[in-house]
Amino acid sequence: MKNKTYNKRKVLIVFVCASAILLALIGRLAYLMIFDAEYYQKKAESLHERERDIKAARGEIVDRNKTVLATNKTVCTISVIHNQIEDPELIIQTLAKELELDEAAVRKRVEKVSSIERIKTNVEKEIGDRIRNYNLAGVKVDEDFKRYYPHNELASKVLGFTGGDNQGIIGLEVKYEDYLKGINGTILTTTDARGVELEGVAEDRMEPVAGQSLQISLDYNIQSFCEQAALKSMEEKQADAVSILLMNPQNGEILAMVNVPEFNLNEPYILNTGTDADTLTDEQLQDQLNQMWRNGCINDTYEPGSTFKIITTSAALEEGVVKLDDTFSCPGYRVVEDRKIRCHKVGGHGSETFVQGIQNSCNPVFIDIGLRLGADRFYDYFDQFGLFGLTNVDLPGEAGTIMHKKEDIGLVELATMSFGQSFQITPIQMATTVSSLINGGKRITPHLGMAVLDKEGNVVEELKYKEKDGIVSEETSATMRMLLEGVISEGTGKNAYIEGYSIGGKTATSQTLPRSANKYISSFIGFAPADNPQVLGMIAIHNPQGVYYGGTIAAPVMRNIFDNVLPYLGIEKSETVSDEEQQ
Repeated sequence: MKNKTYNKRKVLIVFVCASAILLALIGRLAYLMIFDAEYYQKKAESLHERERDIKAARGEIVDRNKTVLATNKTVCTISVIHNQIEDPELIIQTLAKELELDEAAVRKRVEKVSSIERIKTNVEKEIGDRIRNYNLAGVKVDEDFKRYYPHNELASKVLGFTGGDNQGIIGLEVKYEDYLKGINGTILTTTDARGVELEGVAEDRMEPVAGQSLQISLDYNIQSFCEQAALKSMEEKQADAVSILLMNPQNGEILAMVNVPEFNLNEPYILNTGTDADTLTDEQLQDQLNQMWRNGCINDTYEPGSTFKIITTSAALEEGVVKLDDTFSCPGYRVVEDRKIRCHKVGGHGSETFVQGIQNSCNPVFIDIGLRLGADRFYDYFDQFGLFGLTNVDLPGEAGTIMHKKEDIGLVELATMSFGQSFQITPIQMATTVSSLINGGKRITPHLGMAVLDKEGNVVEELKYKEKDGIVSEETSATMRMLLEGVISEGTGKNAYIEGYSIGGKTATSQTLPRSANKYISSFIGFAPADNPQVLGMIAIHNPQGVYYGGTIAAPVMRNIFDNVLPYLGIEKSETVSDEEQQ
């Protein structure tokens, strides 16, 4: 009786446990069928659907006159679907031959068990069409887009380029990525349990949305001419590099930005130095590519030298520590504390007014007015003029000003700062600040982007940029225009003079660090017309061989540019009366 009772209990326990498990399973099944039905339905559908991307056409980049600078080229993506392959050997041989790939590499991808395996992207359309015509089971040829730059090297470090995924990497391509990229589409095909696409079942397509186009202030003709002038200058002076910047000082629109040597945007991973990439390590190659892609106008800093005297003069006039008829004496040097700081004219300029000191680019004169300003006020004007911040130009990687801390500025540092040494700024910062000092005192934002366009070329959005008034007074700005016109007509900038045009400007010759290397940067900043500036130009020649003075080699290049660009922009020469007519 005890055994019988015991066995009944065991049966009951087993029955209860089995019932509990069964009820749990029923409950779980009900939960999955009712509450998680949508989730598992999607999972089931995904097993019978294959998705392929359709790349969106990237928006174009056009210049101010709508000349196309960056567009798209139709290419193909070649893929294989493992479950649909009928003759793998034929596919391997055909693709290796047509795509010029190693047969072993193609075999590895063809034999890989996956829903879809990409063999090669960015294949020329002609080749893609040939592969499609073979009608190879399991081979898919999808049309795609590749970025194409019709002018190859033009403005390469400004425009930038895209990667294999059609996303921007440098320049405007990455800065305006959100406007340009568009939205990719998809192709959905239905398959059976083996992954083979079902015949007679229509593809489900979601069409891509093309990106919007970007209109920039760059002018193709001006950019082309400036690049030619820069290349000629680089070759003649056997220089390391030449940078040229042209902009409208009234609103900050950049008309040209040149950094030679440029590189081919359609082959951005081929070094422009002629170096064999196979001789370099991966790290060395990447370093050289990064250097090749650098935009010197915004990414690199330099000691501005005498062009900075424009800023020192503006600060001194604004502060009232100097008048135009103040007189100075230049014996060829100035002693500051224990340092003998020389003028570029060894014998000195003798007695001269402040106006003559600017025309002569006399260092002792600027040391004197720098010391009159004092470190605190000079530092304040740096801040007021915007030199401590970024210009916020619409290009990535802008470098900031490298400056002494205020507490570290002694008399010697103050003296050298007054004529543009012992600190560093970027060319774009220099050009922007000078623009603000000659345009009436309005701090502008240098920029390239003007408008976002739709595919028909209609303006979708006009791009706006910040401006700040009151950098200097109108009176100081007018005085600076007059003084800098005198530098061209009577001073060190005579080589930039063009008959019939009033041009203002300043030359500079600065030595790079370390000083022992004896390398120089010859530069010039000029603007025209002097009384109402519409164009400001800056040129920097890096490490020229032979004569390296800015007034001798940089000013003539800008004169040549102005001589061609000013009439092109509709800026006419003023009427002049010849000596014969006067008689």
